[in-house]
Amino acid sequence: MLRTGLIGRSILASRSPWLHEQEARAQGLDLTYTLFDFTAEERPDSDLSPLLHDLAAQGFSGVNITYPFKQAVIPLLDELAESAELVGAVNTVEMRGRRLIGHNTDMTGFQGSLAEGLPGAAMDRVLQLGAGGAGTAVGTALLMLGTGVLEITDIDSQRARELAARLSARFGKDRAVAVESATLDTARIDGIVNSTPMGMAAYPDPAIDPALILQHHWVADIVYFPLETTLLRIARDRGCRVLNGSGMAVGQAALAFTIFTGHQADKARMQDSFLSAA
Repeated sequence: MLRTGLIGRSILASRSPWLHEQEARAQGLDLTYTLFDFTAEERPDSDLSPLLHDLAAQGFSGVNITYPFKQAVIPLLDELAESAELVGAVNTVEMRGRRLIGHNTDMTGFQGSLAEGLPGAAMDRVLQLGAGGAGTAVGTALLMLGTGVLEITDIDSQRARELAARLSARFGKDRAVAVESATLDTARIDGIVNSTPMGMAAYPDPAIDPALILQHHWVADIVYFPLETTLLRIARDRGCRVLNGSGMAVGQAALAFTIFTGHQADKARMQDSFLSAA
């Protein structure tokens, strides 16, 4: 039996168990996917290291990592794959015996979702909400897709400045800039991407003042439960092109499934599974 799972906070509504277990069943694999919700189980963040090593000792093939551990997990790992080194965050931990190897499948998941879901979207100037673990993957993907200037805002201004500096060092001077949430000006912005947990069932409010969402914007969200977040509903009502988090969720899950099992995932089939669980 292949044993996998997801570690994070407020994740009991996650569709990851359904996605992974349905794909395994379709391929004739015996796989379980368990949720380790630190909030529901009242675990402190300090339990992350012992939990990871305990799961590896139990013979798990790997686990996905989500908010708020995508960067905190890095010092606990034995090795980083190229994807995790590029992004500076980990959302998938491969377990080879007791050896822990970090990967990032969020970046390619978001990249594919945006390219397929919003073809032709203007990307001269994009505003990214959030500079955490998911934000590092999303920001990297946006710049790789050709964003001219990426503006990054976060409730932690220092974190936004640090991410902007890292991305500019990699992609070119001033390709990414930190902006203060209190002084946002979205008139020149082509698109807005939410890479924060805001919009999830546990945090339903949008991560930006709705008055800043304008008709000419396209708006993308990485949150997928609910599928239409408050942010996307407001944007849609204003005539914006919108992109929900399902494409990223399926894309990253398909690659994680392959890492865990060694079997190529059928992305289209996983997309059908996702929609059937909606």
